[in-house]
Amino acid sequence: MAEEVKDLRRLVIKAFHMNDVEWGEHNDITVDGHMTVSKEMLDKLVAEEEHLEKIDIQIIKPGDHDRWTNTIMDIIPVSTKVLGKLGEGITHTVTGVYMMLTGVDVNGKQCHEFGSSEGNLKEQLYLNRAGTPGDNDYIISFDVTLAAGMGQERPGPTAAHRACDKFIQSYRDKLKKFKGEKCTERHEYHDIVRPGKKRVLIVRQVAGQGAMYDTHLFAKEPSGVEGGRSIIDMGNMPILVTPNEYRDGIIRSMQ
Repeated sequence: MAEEVKDLRRLVIKAFHMNDVEWGEHNDITVDGHMTVSKEMLDKLVAEEEHLEKIDIQIIKPGDHDRWTNTIMDIIPVSTKVLGKLGEGITHTVTGVYMMLTGVDVNGKQCHEFGSSEGNLKEQLYLNRAGTPGDNDYIISFDVTLAAGMGQERPGPTAAHRACDKFIQSYRDKLKKFKGEKCTERHEYHDIVRPGKKRVLIVRQVAGQGAMYDTHLFAKEPSGVEGGRSIIDMGNMPILVTPNEYRDGIIRSMQ
């Protein structure tokens, strides 16, 4: 007798590899692997956030890590929903490039909670780990300067994450329109239930202590900020997420 299986959700992630990243007049991304970075949005992003004083962007080429960095707040993939909501449907993502959000305040105080990671980037960033760039990946450094003392106040880091998310959205809007058959990788995941079998629950403890130590869930975009809800605002209560929601970037660390 065949085992009964229920396929609850199907998630398809299509990856598009970027071969080179360089400066350009506008933020742009092409299906044949070319990405340009512009500073044209930065003044507007700073003006929209009262706690931000300045944003600096750098393109870090593979291996060019012998350089100063402020505290690393997050490593963020460029991914977007094409069909469906987080955890199902189709997601387009970029390989070969990661965003790196870093932060400091105007007085030079690093944006951190229990420990800072400023210093030489090659000593502070572990490569080739889950969620970190590889040896051959480009890094776009999004370095935020916050108003005095705002590096340890919840609205400051949240503003930094929000500004970086808006910057990434300019790429997502183009990535959405890529033809799926042009992808360089395709991965398909299914949330499967086997009635009568053991039910497995993985418990993940996330930050929600307050101040800047926060976690957002349920954003509109993979690893996004817009539309996300703070675990603190939800009362630090247990939240159920599906395996495919987790794969699709439904949890965003805000430290």
